[in-house]
Amino acid sequence: MAREITGFSNPLVKRVRSLREKKFRKMEGLFLAEGLRILTEAREEGVLPEMLFHAGSTHPLAVELIAAMEAAGGEAAGYDVIETTPDILSKISGKDNAQAVVGVYRDRLAPLPQLDRTKADIWIVAQSLRDPGNLGTILRTGDAVGAGGLILIDDCVDPFSVESVRASMGALFTQSITQARWPEFMTWLRAGPGELIGTSLKASHDYQEPRYASPSFLLVGNEAQGLPEAYEAECDLLVKMPMLGKADSLNAAVATAVMAYELLNQKRKA
Repeated sequence: MAREITGFSNPLVKRVRSLREKKFRKMEGLFLAEGLRILTEAREEGVLPEMLFHAGSTHPLAVELIAAMEAAGGEAAGYDVIETTPDILSKISGKDNAQAVVGVYRDRLAPLPQLDRTKADIWIVAQSLRDPGNLGTILRTGDAVGAGGLILIDDCVDPFSVESVRASMGALFTQSITQARWPEFMTWLRAGPGELIGTSLKASHDYQEPRYASPSFLLVGNEAQGLPEAYEAECDLLVKMPMLGKADSLNAAVATAVMAYELLNQKRKA
């Protein structure tokens, strides 16, 4: 049974609104996701929100989501449905034109040692990524090419920020997400099969030259600096994409997509 909240000063509204800040997300182990499309993607992956805020939505997807939460045990099982006002939804999301629903989800970080590298031929590894839009787009690319997930190296943008979640368009729920420092990642990587592929303007090989092995770990660097030289030196392969105009590089998310589809196409042909 849904409960109703209409007051801006309600402690739960304040608590959920605080999840827009990283320190509170880390403290609570929770994050926000907005909109029926993203929440439906999550439901189709078997992931339900711990709390669902809606402004009396009768959209069939909202009805299905609420029914799924009730079928999973409802409030007694920790699934809380809250009917509220559009103004409070806007306060929670920080957007004037708030989506019809806002969900609160449990943190989805997977520990690196628990990753099953054999479940996919392609994995994406991002080092010191700063832009939430790029991170979300890379997650969408990973989903599109059937990647196993995204491994975030060193200090990256928070994958559970409102902006990152929004940019992922639901791919956050289809991809494993892991965080690690570089030495930890390299120790894990070299303990099993896997080819580490980096992109660099200094590379001598065109990106379509090599025949890539499986599983392939595609390493993308920081938007401004690219990969550190020490990280490039540890790659099994360094490749470059042709730049025929005046631009000397592609956007990090675009370069990731180009490389990911080259990996996919090679594996499809094989």
